Amino acid sequence: MYDIGIIGGGTAGMTAAIYGQRAGKKTIILENRNFGGQITATHKVENYPGIASISGTEYSMGLLDQATKLGAETAMAQVTSIKDEDGHKVIVTSEKEYACKTVIIATGVTHRHMGIEKEIALTGAGVSYCATCDGAFFKGRDVAVIGGGNTALQDAEFLSNYCNKVYVVHRRDEFRGDYSLVEVLKAKDNVEFVLSATVKDLVGDFMVEGLLLNDKKTGEDFKLDVSGVFVAIGQIPQNEIFADYVKLDEAGFILASEDCMTSHPGVYTAGDCRTKEVRQLTTAAADGSVAALAACKYLATV
Repeated sequence: MYDIGIIGGGTAGMTAAIYGQRAGKKTIILENRNFGGQITATHKVENYPGIASISGTEYSMGLLDQATKLGAETAMAQVTSIKDEDGHKVIVTSEKEYACKTVIIATGVTHRHMGIEKEIALTGAGVSYCATCDGAFFKGRDVAVIGGGNTALQDAEFLSNYCNKVYVVHRRDEFRGDYSLVEVLKAKDNVEFVLSATVKDLVGDFMVEGLLLNDKKTGEDFKLDVSGVFVAIGQIPQNEIFADYVKLDEAGFILASEDCMTSHPGVYTAGDCRTKEVRQLTTAAADGSVAALAACKYLATV
């Protein structure tokens, strides 16, 4: 029987384990892919307070080492559901079941991909899904932002402070994002809208050297010479298996209050998988600590 069962081994999940173990609780982290989550694909992390520069892998392994040295257990497992049983919770995986007094869901999100050749191979070599994380590396260079929602527009505004030129590529004639954000970008000399265009291919074998686009109106292909491509076409939460256990919003994110409490007593959520405005390493770590302390408070009442 574990005091806290944590689903997801990213920043939020491992931080929750650290706080749980320091509070004297028995914790286990269940992860089905790789400990560290999406940040492991980032070559440099330079926006985490107190750490000037570190690779995503080194950062993640440091978290894992800290959690396990404190006594947190880990297991590679594919979680399939959570259920209630005899006054406690049971995390069901494809291999076995884990009985827990409380549960923290920290499954994160996956970025929606463009689905084109070379995208995965060039991720971290010019293709990025986080302008805030990687924008500073493209100072003085030409980049493209793919997308038409608020995230894409906000990314473009952020990048315009660093980059020589920012192309905003959108498949429609009009943006889905807020009118005010569009107007801000229109006023910037180094931002150019490329509308009614779809991404056909990435140019470059080892690093991004350009972007091949297709004009939907003329049918012609054309190239943008850019060294960075920031993909902002949406995030996909990994919460489908919990839909009958905790409440989700329309986009599939777990509904939670600031104390990370879900609709189910004794079940908490942390990190990118929950409803929130800002999804960064710092907010994931904050959620992990808040969720763990909330779980400890709950344990004191049962």
